[in-house]
Amino acid sequence: MNDLLLNIDASAINWARAQFALTAIYHWLFVPLTLGLAVIMGIMETCWYRTRNTFWRDAAQFWQKLFGINFAMGVATGIILEFEFGTNWSNYSWFVGDIFGAPLAIEGIVAFFMESTFVAVMYFGWKKVSAGFHLASTWLTGLGATISAWWILVANAWMQYPVGCTFNPETMRNEMTSFAEVAFSPFAIDKFCHTVISAWIIGAVFVVAVSSWYLLKRREERLAVESIRIAAIVGLIASVGAALTGHKSGQSVAQVQPMKLAAMEALYNGGTEQGLTAVAWVNPFVQPDYENLQEAPLKIDMPYALSIMATNDPNGYVPGINDILNGYTTPDGHVEPSVDEKIARGRKAISALASYRQAKKAGDSLAAAAALPTLRENMPYFGYGYVKDKHDVVPYVPINFWAFRIMVGLGCLFILFFGVLVILAFRIPVVSVTLRRLLATFGLLPETEADAHTITGLPAWHYWAAIALVPLAYIASESGWLVAEFGRQPWTIQDMLPTWAAVSDINGSSVALTFFIFLFLFTLMLGVEINILLKQIKKGPEYSES
Repeated sequence: MNDLLLNIDASAINWARAQFALTAIYHWLFVPLTLGLAVIMGIMETCWYRTRNTFWRDAAQFWQKLFGINFAMGVATGIILEFEFGTNWSNYSWFVGDIFGAPLAIEGIVAFFMESTFVAVMYFGWKKVSAGFHLASTWLTGLGATISAWWILVANAWMQYPVGCTFNPETMRNEMTSFAEVAFSPFAIDKFCHTVISAWIIGAVFVVAVSSWYLLKRREERLAVESIRIAAIVGLIASVGAALTGHKSGQSVAQVQPMKLAAMEALYNGGTEQGLTAVAWVNPFVQPDYENLQEAPLKIDMPYALSIMATNDPNGYVPGINDILNGYTTPDGHVEPSVDEKIARGRKAISALASYRQAKKAGDSLAAAAALPTLRENMPYFGYGYVKDKHDVVPYVPINFWAFRIMVGLGCLFILFFGVLVILAFRIPVVSVTLRRLLATFGLLPETEADAHTITGLPAWHYWAAIALVPLAYIASESGWLVAEFGRQPWTIQDMLPTWAAVSDINGSSVALTFFIFLFLFTLMLGVEINILLKQIKKGPEYSES
């Protein structure tokens, strides 16, 4: 870690970031469906275990086949992600590998082996093991996938909020001081709950969409109706849960990543009693002139809502981009230094570290000891020492602003969709009749169920709408990750290591070559998965006689 890292080829930094983003985006196309389908198929097999009705066993086996196809693709892309830390981000791996590698190792040794073991029993153990053991294997497969997600998200959360570690100047590495702090930090818990619950939404939307296609084709109607009912409940619980955990996650961001929150809100100048922006004009292609704008044009906000979200107090203070850049003092007296001051202190830390290393090499213990207090005092700002201009710490506002609103807007749509679906699918007395009459008044439902397209009493466009929600669910999920990752730029590790100091010293053209190779391979894999899924869906479930 030295000043030479600032002279690494810029194209290598950009291509390394692009390649990791490409791999992560493709990987996340498979993971949430795995987590969501695990819940659906577990519930269905539980219904079979309790009733011994073979219909439920056949239904569980059908969704398990789709789970397996998606599971295999997720494993392949996930492995490549971990390799990239060594190939493209070797400085990062050296600097914090002792900490970051721990949750990844546990994920591989415990969680992955657990799910890969029980997935074999789940697929090949029918009629070979007891019904109870098979049911346990199905749930443990899903639990293993969820635990795997836990450790991956712990690693990611640590990058957003580095805790439980200290820098060792002897080894030039950050070393773990508390595994519990790393594994169970509030940021990690919030991220895990929000991410996994949002994945259940994708699973529920997928099941409803497949079932809707069957109803349009007037086939597998019992499977479709029962699947919709289960998925509607899971989807409604998950949609409401995602909203609640998203609020809690937002509070964590406000506390430890205020610049991310400011970018999400296009909040240029903060203060107390801040409103949450509903809509505003933020040019999606240009970084706004936040230094000279009081606020985004055409802004409409919900009074006090941002202060409540960030601080649980309608009068709470929320800093804006300019406040963070120039330094600010909160109403309770906390003084946050300016970014320029943090840069100066970061450079002091780097200089003190260099002096310490030189003194140790020369055997001058007194000089080494003299450098340590300066290093320790300024180490919290070490990463800022590699920042050349204070504006480099401002993330790209348009992506954060619009991705956040896409995620929240679609999340509200899913709450509405699953809420209506539960009422209609279960024909809840009074509410169902009133809702049906209201929808019929606007021509959204037929006058009588006899005029409907299928036995569920809904017209065909409802099913097409359900199918159309599948890509929207993925857009919402990927938007959440865009906010999480773009919002912490330029930091690989928040306030500790910027991207240009974390990348490997390699030629940008070599990373570009592998980028396009991965783009081709991942696109091919995605196409293969979709093709296999569609063929299996078209084939439908295999019904047993007993």
